Amino acid sequence: MLPYNKQLEPYSREQRKNMTDAEKLLWSKIRMKQLNKCQFYRQRIVSDYVVDFFSPSAKLVIEVNGSQPYSDKMAKADRIKDRYMENCGFTVLRFNDNEVLTNTAGVTEKILEKMKARE
Repeated sequence: MLPYNKQLEPYSREQRKNMTDAEKLLWSKIRMKQLNKCQFYRQRIVSDYVVDFFSPSAKLVIEVNGSQPYSDKMAKADRIKDRYMENCGFTVLRFNDNEVLTNTAGVTEKILEKMKARE
């Protein structure tokens, strides 16, 4: 069982209400077991982190980075988060907003490839 930080529940709820356009688009492609019949959850709490999308059965975490400037501090925090998720046995995929918005089919194909590689 994964650790769960209850203090993040309000933040997670808020993130679900305020998804970016890219997150909404990707969610429309992966929800309701559309990809490889795997269940995905959005803005899910995993330990002390909230991940954008999470499939426990596929052991997959998907993060969509916004269009804001990507600072060194953010990159370092993402590396720490990714390392934690990988140590828990999850594969982490990261996409930026532009990639999701302009190449949705390519993004979903990359997700499917990772899912099939883990089978």
